[in-house]
Amino acid sequence: MPFLDHLEELRWRLVRSAGLILVFAVVIWFFQEWIMEHVFLSMSNPDFITFSLLCEYFGMCVDEIPISMQSMTVSGQFSYALLMSIMGGFVFSFPFVFYQIWGFIRPGLKPNEKRTVNGLTFYVSTLFFTGILFGYFIVSPLAIKFFGSYQISDQIQNIFTINSYMSTIISTVFYCGLFFLLPIISYLLTKIGIITPAFLKKYRKHSVVGVLVLSAVITPPDVISQVIVAVPIVILYEIGIWASIIVYRKMNQ
Repeated sequence: MPFLDHLEELRWRLVRSAGLILVFAVVIWFFQEWIMEHVFLSMSNPDFITFSLLCEYFGMCVDEIPISMQSMTVSGQFSYALLMSIMGGFVFSFPFVFYQIWGFIRPGLKPNEKRTVNGLTFYVSTLFFTGILFGYFIVSPLAIKFFGSYQISDQIQNIFTINSYMSTIISTVFYCGLFFLLPIISYLLTKIGIITPAFLKKYRKHSVVGVLVLSAVITPPDVISQVIVAVPIVILYEIGIWASIIVYRKMNQ
């Protein structure tokens, strides 16, 4: 295809992706109150599913989290209702969006490369949603619990702004979704010759340090939360090494 035809195809794929994101965003917008109360604000309640399971199986019961909510700007609530709708729309339409992007790239691959990456949309989507669930049910509740319960003095109340509260949850959940794509990234980078299994093994110790730094950034500053986040990411890195080894062996047969 001529260059301009490629651009036209890409444009329509992006339009279709944006259209589906918009559809999901509109649906979320109409249910914004229920979603805000049961998906986001419920995370600050002791009976949230994560806290209930921790209490039942590990004896780590959570008392009432002493926080209040407020909006400090004129457009604060509207802005985050809009952000929640758009981000939610992107998350729900992620498989379709990735399929559109991958559909644009795939024709340029060789036949053996196409066979190698069969089912890529499924694997990428599965890992992404697993990371989203991990961020929502594990990382975000721990962060809200820690920061909501922490007080320098009993005379100082924790009154979170909607900006701070929503930013913490949305960014944490989304970053976890991206972190869980590490095995796929290792697979593809090995496939195109940028990295090798030897490279990943050589910098394994450095990656562990990097993972600990990342987990410290997206979690509250306590060791337990950082370990809970760091361990799955390290495991995913090891899976990435394994995937890289398989690809490298096939390329050199």
